[in-house]
Amino acid sequence: MTDLTIVIPVHNESGNIGALVREINSVLNDGPVYEILIVDDGSADNSASEAMDAGNNVRVLRHKQRTGKSRALVSGFQAANGKWIATLDGDGQNDPADILRLWPRIQSSAPALFAGIRKRRNDGVVKLATSKLANFVRRRLLKDDCRDAACGFKILPAAFARTLPYFDNMHRFLPALSRRAGLTVIEVEVEDRPRGAGVSKYGFFDRAAVAFLDTIGVFWLIRRYSDPVAVTEMNNAES
Repeated sequence: MTDLTIVIPVHNESGNIGALVREINSVLNDGPVYEILIVDDGSADNSASEAMDAGNNVRVLRHKQRTGKSRALVSGFQAANGKWIATLDGDGQNDPADILRLWPRIQSSAPALFAGIRKRRNDGVVKLATSKLANFVRRRLLKDDCRDAACGFKILPAAFARTLPYFDNMHRFLPALSRRAGLTVIEVEVEDRPRGAGVSKYGFFDRAAVAFLDTIGVFWLIRRYSDPVAVTEMNNAES
């Protein structure tokens, strides 16, 4: 039985993804039973083949065209074999050693979302400023109390992940959506490393301007949510 699926969405991460796969296999060699699930979101480079050639325990899903990080994550959630799912960014900025460090705590935990908080941000000035602005707006409106919702490091139960509603930029609201469903959110400090190669796939517009509209949408979604109703069945069929 697979304990953990590590879902990694990638778009044009050649030069990063191979090194990350090798690092995961090295770090988790004596850890949980795991698989690495790469979701290649319409890359125009050799990210998929680089990942496959980098080591064992690797599966690759490919989108024919770019659909965005949230859609890639949902594809990974639906295809995961593990009881738990960890998400890492494909640029190598998340440290897989944080998974191994947290694993004993995760095994003894009730279903919960473990949300990473980056100790030190290795971002440019614009990226850092827009991220802080988006976090501020989200916290004030959604009251999810999450300090770093955009961090790519998350660990969550696979059964819960497959129930998440899909919409663009859903991945930035995992703490709020988890609390909406009654799941405990546990914030954990994680490392944030410099990108190894390539450039960030996000600019100012999709970090700040779009964030406000997304937050309004999630606010509506949470307000309209109701707990599942218990259902019983009566049957008078003859035996």
